Amino acid sequence: MNQPTPAIVAQSAVRRLPRIALLLFCLAYVLPGFIGREPWKNADIAAFGYMAELAHGATSWLSPRLLGQAPEFDGLLPYWLGAWAMQAAPGWVAPDFAARIPFILLLTLTLLATWQAVYFLARSPQAQPLAFAFGGEAAPTDYARAIADGGLLALIASLGLAQLSHETTPALAQLGFAAIAMFGVAALPFRSAVAGLAVVAGLAGLSLSGAPWMALWFGAGSIAIGLLDRPQDEKARERKLLGVGLIAGATLAATALAWGLDLWRWRIDPAAAHRDWRGLLKFLVWFPWPAWPLALWTLWRWRRQLTSRHVAVPLWFLLVSLGAALLTATADRALLLGLPALATLAAFALPTLKRSVAALIDWFTLLFFSGCALIIWVVWVAMQTGFPPRPAANVARLAPGFVPSFSLLAFVAALAATLAWAWLVKWRAGRHRAVIWKSLVLPAGGAALCWLLLMTLWLPALDYGRSYAPLVHNVAALIDRPGCVEVHGLSQAQLSALRYHGGMTLRPASRPATCPWLLVDADAQHSAELVVDMRQWEAVSIFTRPSDSADNLVLYRRAAR
Repeated sequence: MNQPTPAIVAQSAVRRLPRIALLLFCLAYVLPGFIGREPWKNADIAAFGYMAELAHGATSWLSPRLLGQAPEFDGLLPYWLGAWAMQAAPGWVAPDFAARIPFILLLTLTLLATWQAVYFLARSPQAQPLAFAFGGEAAPTDYARAIADGGLLALIASLGLAQLSHETTPALAQLGFAAIAMFGVAALPFRSAVAGLAVVAGLAGLSLSGAPWMALWFGAGSIAIGLLDRPQDEKARERKLLGVGLIAGATLAATALAWGLDLWRWRIDPAAAHRDWRGLLKFLVWFPWPAWPLALWTLWRWRRQLTSRHVAVPLWFLLVSLGAALLTATADRALLLGLPALATLAAFALPTLKRSVAALIDWFTLLFFSGCALIIWVVWVAMQTGFPPRPAANVARLAPGFVPSFSLLAFVAALAATLAWAWLVKWRAGRHRAVIWKSLVLPAGGAALCWLLLMTLWLPALDYGRSYAPLVHNVAALIDRPGCVEVHGLSQAQLSALRYHGGMTLRPASRPATCPWLLVDADAQHSAELVVDMRQWEAVSIFTRPSDSADNLVLYRRAAR
């Protein structure tokens, strides 16, 4: 039998976060990272290459290929979305930005679905705060809304969300559909029709995005949680049976879809047992920070209600993602799917936190993010002026050949964000009644501030260091246009970059040669001798990506006979 709730919340503590402020805050987090940059290595540019192939009709929609290579990250829907967006976009829109538009919407849906999931879980009878003897406890709707605001802030504050959620890769699609599925499961007792559609869309989307096994586990666990639920009346029992049936049907449909399209892949990596566990532990500390300490506190304070929906649903979604992270090679992309669930658990710690713990969170967050913002500004000033000399020298060493540029728009945006952070700190330190989401305002605001500063002040340097554009432009300068180039040993990211940035016609290396040029990865030169007759070629130059001396391409010209 469930024990009384540990949440003791007065009505004064559940004032809503102003909607316009929350909307602007989400936009400030979502848009930087999608706008104004080049496709980055490796997964970002590689996925874009497959989208471009589909958009141009150069490969099959059911089996995308890039020069005969299948994508490293399986799935169909993410590549379809990018290709459809490129086909629908007008000619004046850059293809890489057009491909990002669906992913902007997916990240927005992730934030919205997480808020809605927390809201409906907080509406559960077992999640409600303790009733006061003479009244004054938080109203159910206001309480749920305040908890949901805290859950959204906890998600934005998660450090691991920033980069991976701004790439046009299957990982972001999987994140969005996992959040939609969790919302559907959470809302089933309250909104059967909409929630049922969300469960179907979420699990099917996961299957089509390359994660059918996770869809199956999410669905199976949600069925078990539904069966363990103890409704309080006959109407609730009917909703329970309907919800379990909807989840079961959605799980079977997602399984059949993956089976029919041959999307099942065994991703368990035997080498995971021999990985660097110390490094993995460090990753598990920083990637979901600062949500994981709050989530652990939730599990402790609500330990007598672990089978209740508001704890069991996010806990199951988190455990599946954590298991995938431990047993597969792509731990970061697997754990990414668990961040909405982790943020949900963190939100339910808020009504149980002591004032001293909240103050500790505030001070740590203030020092950490203010320090990070200061470092970003100092390095930017050094890039622009050469002073202080040490940061300027570090930038020159890490990105040789980079020429800094000044953008007034980026500077104004960064300055406005910094001033907003100063105001937020002043507001948080003010003497006014506490609301339960207050402890997560500074973590979320600090994470959003640093991400926005990176994507404005440092964007030219990051583009130079993480894009293949400088390398490809150097290669293209030596190749006659239109450039027909044979390639050997190149990665999917390199192939995509050569096509997009260089406009080259690429063909697999063969004998006899069919193109006047040959590009070989420096590490694959020995194997190239087995594929082509190297006597037909003469070396022209070696090209190195400026920020990575190990990323080298060797250019050959067909020898005259």
